[in-house]
Amino acid sequence: MRMKWMAECMAAGSMAMGGMAWAEEAPVAVLPEVVVTAMRTETALADVPYMGYVVGSAAQQETAPRTTPDALAGLPSVMVQKTSYGQGSPYMRGFTGFRTLMLVDGIRLNNSVFRDGPNQYWNTVDPWVVDRYEVVMGPASVLYGSDAVGGAVNAIGTAPPEWSGQAAWERRLGYRGATADESHQVRAAVRGRATERMGFAGGVTWKEFGDLRGGRDVGRQRHTGYDEWDFDLRGDYGLAEGAVLTLAHQQVDQNDAWRTHRTPYGIDWEGLERGDDRVHAYDQDRALTYLRLAVTDRPGWITAGSLTLSRHAQEEDRYRLRADGRRDETGFEVTTWGASLVLESETKAGRWVYGADYSRDVVESYSRKYKADGSLDKVEAQGPVADDATYDLLGVFVQNTVPLWNGALELTPGARATWAALDADKVLDPVRGEVTAVEDDWRSVAGSLRALAPLGAERRTAVFAGVSQGFRAPNLSDMTRLDTARSGEIETPVEDLDPERFVSVEAGVRLSGERLSGELAVYHTWIEDLIVRTPTGETVDGSREVTKRNSGRGYVQGVELALRYQLSEDWQLRGQGSWMTGKVDDYPTSDAVKERDYLSRLMPFTVQAAVRWQPEGKPYWLEAAVDAAEKASRLSDSDERDTQRIPEGGTPGYGVLTLRGGVALFDGLNLTLALENVTDEDYRIHGSGVNEPGRNLVVQAEWVF
Repeated sequence: MRMKWMAECMAAGSMAMGGMAWAEEAPVAVLPEVVVTAMRTETALADVPYMGYVVGSAAQQETAPRTTPDALAGLPSVMVQKTSYGQGSPYMRGFTGFRTLMLVDGIRLNNSVFRDGPNQYWNTVDPWVVDRYEVVMGPASVLYGSDAVGGAVNAIGTAPPEWSGQAAWERRLGYRGATADESHQVRAAVRGRATERMGFAGGVTWKEFGDLRGGRDVGRQRHTGYDEWDFDLRGDYGLAEGAVLTLAHQQVDQNDAWRTHRTPYGIDWEGLERGDDRVHAYDQDRALTYLRLAVTDRPGWITAGSLTLSRHAQEEDRYRLRADGRRDETGFEVTTWGASLVLESETKAGRWVYGADYSRDVVESYSRKYKADGSLDKVEAQGPVADDATYDLLGVFVQNTVPLWNGALELTPGARATWAALDADKVLDPVRGEVTAVEDDWRSVAGSLRALAPLGAERRTAVFAGVSQGFRAPNLSDMTRLDTARSGEIETPVEDLDPERFVSVEAGVRLSGERLSGELAVYHTWIEDLIVRTPTGETVDGSREVTKRNSGRGYVQGVELALRYQLSEDWQLRGQGSWMTGKVDDYPTSDAVKERDYLSRLMPFTVQAAVRWQPEGKPYWLEAAVDAAEKASRLSDSDERDTQRIPEGGTPGYGVLTLRGGVALFDGLNLTLALENVTDEDYRIHGSGVNEPGRNLVVQAEWVF
């Protein structure tokens, strides 16, 4: 894991009030007001009543993340697991996959095909396109709906420049290269304002990743490289005072990303076992198009609002060549049609944000199996999930922020009602060999109540607390998945499930002093009706069959701490730590006997520390950062069985040193150099299928002209 001390803090060395790390170029602790949209309305960071973070463009230039998951690595209580080098999945407060929510410009990346455990879909969000990531920790289902359990991330794209009184054109060239994977990323972009009403932004990114070299003993990890290209285009048109119409498109094409741990090319580091598939590779494609009308500063009852219509298409193709020469080709295509309406009202009874959102997934899925001689064996009725299926998700929400006692306390209650429905026409039961149809629907209500109490006239200290409900409606993956689960297991369809439910309490304090700033938060989440894989005792094609049941109850709890101290005008120290634990009911053996066990891939105790030197008024900076984690020995039984990714006894702890610095060579050209893993350690993030880079020289340059 790269050290990105709360990501944006690392980039420019400051921490904001309001629980979100932020920095642009402020050299001192006391920051100007920063406005975010984490509460579905523009809100000052000082008024956000929970933990969250902002990873902005300054951080991305200075920490040079390779992917979107890497941009989030190092945030408190965030662990970025990598099944393969092309597949990263952040664990947020103990949850990942379809229990964390990713948004792109406010539009759901999650769809009904997202599966349990870590997945690769966040890697399809190009960090070169993102202006900032807004991160909300813990359950956020009231504002964002199903799946927002461990947290929610909104990747907000680059917008056209503001009107300055005349036409403006900005060209941007970017490059990132690294030695450990012999990679190259090239970005060419342009944005401008042709008239006061019309602006645009767009670009193309090309990426080539070679095979990744681990530390001094592991060396080159074969078949870990892959290729990718990305394209984006956005146009804004001002219709009237305060009203803007936006049309935008994003396209991502990722090719030949192997899961090497399932092949003989996996590494035997720390006694890991290797798979026997000759090839196990994925292609990913994603295309998002949306039209949005946004209105701000409106007189009357409705003071602001937005209406968004979207089409989000995601495609996955897997190619698997087995040890005996048999070949499988499986995949799916999901087209999500969406609409959302968000409105704001400023009243004497508080600041209201309310609205509705709807999405419909249209899913096509396929599976073709070939014999060792290359001839077609059979065409299955479905691929990883049901074929010829739809999934509807409708939500209505309201939230109000009410100041009490002249602003001494701010209460924020909220509620959401959700309806979800599944209709799958082609579902295969591999044990009985039958093709059936599955139809079901669910209703959920979630609420939250949060409070913020700023202390003192300057609001340099604040305490916050709250209780929030989260939920996740069963999706197509839960109900109809027919695909590999954990090592040696195959997951099969089920007929009846209920929504998962979560209740979380959180309390914290934050300080923004002239020299010392920081925040401390504690949280506890109760888990009810968790959908867990349950052994059936059957075997399908040589793998143990598991299916889904609402059998899980448990909890996850933890502590997050972050501090920054300004030693002088030129020097600053930063540090943070995360500790969590959690247990849930699970089935540790092939028998359907339930036991209380650790959460799978539980994040170990992790600390980060950095010292930064940035002379006042100078265009250069240097810093040294250490990222360390204890041995991940609190294993679930499924972790212990995952012998291709988790060594016996747990993933070893590590301590990694990174040196980095940057300089503005001349106006518009910024250069960042980093030497990661200086001591060439062999290590991996807990639960990953590949080791992290060994000693790695990273160069990133961006020229704006």
